[in-house]
Amino acid sequence: MPTRPSPTHRAARCWLVGALLLLPGLVLGQTSTADAWQRVNADLRIGFETVKLPGNEHMGLVGTSYLAELSPGLCVGPAVYGAVSGQYGGLFTVGGEAAWCTRLTGPLSLEAGLYVGGGGGGGAPVGSGLMLRPHADLLWDFGGYRVGLSVSNIRFPSGQIDSTQVGLVFGMNTSFTYLPSGRSAVPFYGSGRTGLGFDRIQGVVGVYRPTSGIKGNSGNALSSQIGYVGMRADRFYTPNFFGGLEANGAASGGAAGYAEFLGTLGLEWSLFSDTLTLGGRAALGMGGGGDLPTGGGLLAKAALDASLRVSRNLSLTLAGGWAQAPQGKFKAPFGSLALRWDLDHPQGQPTKLTREEFSSGVETYVNAARKTGPQQSLENVTFKLNRFVSESLYITGQVQSAFAGGAGAFSVGLVGLGAQTHFGERVVAGAEMLVGAAGGGGVDTSGGAIAKPMVYAGYDFTPSLSARLGAGYVKSMNGPLSSPVADLTLTFSFGVASRP
Repeated sequence: MPTRPSPTHRAARCWLVGALLLLPGLVLGQTSTADAWQRVNADLRIGFETVKLPGNEHMGLVGTSYLAELSPGLCVGPAVYGAVSGQYGGLFTVGGEAAWCTRLTGPLSLEAGLYVGGGGGGGAPVGSGLMLRPHADLLWDFGGYRVGLSVSNIRFPSGQIDSTQVGLVFGMNTSFTYLPSGRSAVPFYGSGRTGLGFDRIQGVVGVYRPTSGIKGNSGNALSSQIGYVGMRADRFYTPNFFGGLEANGAASGGAAGYAEFLGTLGLEWSLFSDTLTLGGRAALGMGGGGDLPTGGGLLAKAALDASLRVSRNLSLTLAGGWAQAPQGKFKAPFGSLALRWDLDHPQGQPTKLTREEFSSGVETYVNAARKTGPQQSLENVTFKLNRFVSESLYITGQVQSAFAGGAGAFSVGLVGLGAQTHFGERVVAGAEMLVGAAGGGGVDTSGGAIAKPMVYAGYDFTPSLSARLGAGYVKSMNGPLSSPVADLTLTFSFGVASRP
């Protein structure tokens, strides 16, 4: 029988559900009733700390977060934590963070906050996956960026990890500029980018071909071909130099549960009147799970690529490169094909209004198939980002990670298309078709590839904020997972100015 959650675990789960549902609503607190462009200060942050595990083992953990200042001193936003050293490569958690920031004197400031998320992996003793991280950071402002020390406690209430440590933290000042409702045609005359500030996104399918003789953590030989799917988002700093983020997950080759999150830097040059683009990039981050021997989780990649423009905003990109886990045995050449969509053209004047939606909440898989034991329901943290390509059609990227139901380490990455319509001023309804990769936590997805049709209905409390209830089905393309799905989210709708 499934174990009954402790009172502490149940309270933490309730806190997580409440925080995820309030996150988009808190953003609304920064808006005004008038349709006018708003700017919110934000902090892009990365930190490193060494966590003590049972048996006197140690694990290096990297955390990244994007915190928006909703009112003076109060910052909230999404965050991701993952292992980069030790023996638990593949441990990731996804969740939300809230922090109170105050200046002590001069450039010295203090920040205290709480992260609550779900995840696991790499064989770490995380129980059902719920993670708590209260922390206090002492930071020195150098103008535009901050460096300091963090004291934190990392605890998995249903697992065996409970560690207090000192870490390093680096923060960079940025901003989030948006139009609150996202549906009113208010021109943008400012400079710079709006929204999260990315210039393009890419949907990626690729293949790793591990070098012969490499065995997985289980001792079994790895498949000669491991397929993956993912997304990448880039921002240009000069006409030729860009940086970005990428996330991929295994979809075939018996590596269900493998995931990677990386930061990337690259150079590219356009030829033949911008029809062909040649370039290269390097990436560093965390990867693991799915029996891949990535050691502590640190992952490095390098690639060369060529892009062919097929329309003003769409390109096809072919890439080839090399991936290696410096602390483990995993190393492999890889190839990928991507569909690239230009969101902005940095040298143009932003004149076109485009609507986006950010959602956070919780999701339930009913009676999910397990590799061992009976079917059991599980609960996920869920984040969604939609970008509209017309009045009613949008593309979407979504991530989910388990925090209850005995499936710690189960994670999902999805991309898809959706359609949405309004009935009157308040009622909204829509449908989505999603595909992606899922695995880990003992959930039986076989190779990892899944399909997930969903429908939803919602109510708009304001032009920017709505509650939505969704229902659908998740089906593994090669495995026994075949479960009804329900989710509850709050959605923040806003406008960004794109450059046509």
